[in-house]
Amino acid sequence: MSSYMPPTDDVGFLLKNVFGFDAQIAALPGHEELTADFAVAVLEEAGRFCREVLEPLNRPGDEEGARIVDGAVVTPKGVKEAYRAFVDAGWPGLSGDVAFGGQGLPRVVQILLDEMLSATNMSFGLFPGLTRGAVEAVAHHASDELKAIWLPKMVAGEWTGAMALTEASAGTDLGLLSTRAEPVGDGSYRITGTKIFISSGDHDFGGNIVHLVLARLPDAPKGVKGISLFLAPKFLLNDDGSLGERNAMSVGSLEHKMGIHAQPTCVMNYDGAIGWLVGEPGRGLNAMFTMMNAERLFVGIQGLGIAEAATQKAVAYARERLQGRSLDGARGPVPIIEHADVRRMLMTGRALADGCRALAIWTALQMDIAAGHPDAATRAEADGMVALLTPVIKAAFTDFGFDVAVLSQQVFGGHGYIREWGMEQFVRDARITQIYEGTNGVQAMDLAGRKLSLEGGALPKRFFALVRRDVEAAAETHAAPGVKDVATEVLAALARLESTTAVLQAASQSDAAAVGAAATDYLKLFALTAIGWMWVRMAAAASAGDRLLERRKLVVARFYCERLLPQTQGLAAAIASGSNSTMALPDDLF
Repeated sequence: MSSYMPPTDDVGFLLKNVFGFDAQIAALPGHEELTADFAVAVLEEAGRFCREVLEPLNRPGDEEGARIVDGAVVTPKGVKEAYRAFVDAGWPGLSGDVAFGGQGLPRVVQILLDEMLSATNMSFGLFPGLTRGAVEAVAHHASDELKAIWLPKMVAGEWTGAMALTEASAGTDLGLLSTRAEPVGDGSYRITGTKIFISSGDHDFGGNIVHLVLARLPDAPKGVKGISLFLAPKFLLNDDGSLGERNAMSVGSLEHKMGIHAQPTCVMNYDGAIGWLVGEPGRGLNAMFTMMNAERLFVGIQGLGIAEAATQKAVAYARERLQGRSLDGARGPVPIIEHADVRRMLMTGRALADGCRALAIWTALQMDIAAGHPDAATRAEADGMVALLTPVIKAAFTDFGFDVAVLSQQVFGGHGYIREWGMEQFVRDARITQIYEGTNGVQAMDLAGRKLSLEGGALPKRFFALVRRDVEAAAETHAAPGVKDVATEVLAALARLESTTAVLQAASQSDAAAVGAAATDYLKLFALTAIGWMWVRMAAAASAGDRLLERRKLVVARFYCERLLPQTQGLAAAIASGSNSTMALPDDLF
């Protein structure tokens, strides 16, 4: 059966025809010479690595799993060698700061690499993904001395990173954590406590592992204001920078998980481990959120990667599998891709994967603008858009990724339930994306309960105005029905989103449960509308050409607007009903 094909043709279409990559990136200092053609060439090479090196390890790694041998983590066969090849090729530093040895390419290129890593081997992709998040936290909050010591090798991927937040009694509510940090007197601290669910907490790649650990100082107040962030490495360093003695930390056990079996998710014991303060005392959560927000976007891209890979395999199977008769009854057996219900599932996967990729690229471009545009107002506006869309991308992309994995598994029928076809692994691996880095319910609450009120409520209005401006312009300038019809449907969904936003904001003033009851539905309504906006932009760009890809875009855009976007009607109605029925049942009647 055919293997994964990196979607670089689609990426090229999006960068060149939909988003005007060359002009947008040229406005950013240091990127004046960067072109979409160069970005696609880089991604084609990355795609070959993912297809030829990582994908063949995906199923064997899932079956073997990470394990502990003599107190040390051992990754599945081939993973250690693949990681070394990944580092030797320079992929960990793709978007890294050039000041610390990175290549300094835009975030949009990094996110598209992350998609391919997630599509071919999600367990593997967590190693560089978590390292990059740790790099961002250290770069934004640590002292210059810590940056100089730790960042060069982390950016290069020679040393990896992990974040240690969760404890058995402190999950989402990190204010309950009890890990403590005692000052030694020389600027370092001894960290004592146990953390759970620590992905990439240990491995056998060699080099160091830099743990960012949340802990409390001796006189810290209770709650989140008493949390500080510490950098604690697996190995302490000698005076010459080489690896010295093992720090006082160990792996208590590996979590026995539903999926991502090749990824060592550790219970970590810190027994007086030496660490250094990152940022200000009592401001640890603020520093850690730099890493968490980066990881939330990364996890959303994992959902996209799974959706793309699962759809590709389902399409290939549907073309090969012969079963049933043609619609006119004249032929049989026929490839099951001829059956309407199978096509519904495949079209859903393609509509969501392509739409999510477009929204990911737009958001990544906003991240690049926020980081490097010379105009402060432009940077601030882009940063606001990223803040607004971060919970949407994390939650919606992972929900859709799981849904598409299940639909693609269904295309295989009974074979989808059997391990050797690979579909049940997609389902299992995708499931964690909806849970870690803040469950999708938490993301929905962040959007509906917090992000809507940013800038005094002006931020969502700015986003809605941008969408409306784009969609109305497409409807006015593109006479083709394939564009006008799509634009009309998206404008209707946008009107629902705007009115529902106003209803929710008003209800939250008098009903304490309003946001919680509506949040998940609201995030999906927001996501479907935002992806519809992307389909308008793709349809408008596709209407100017006649390649197979462009013809496909127009058909899939129509499917999205006729079969998926109408869900916004039901979501809006559910939100408008309020919280009464949700809260009415007494606890003892559940």
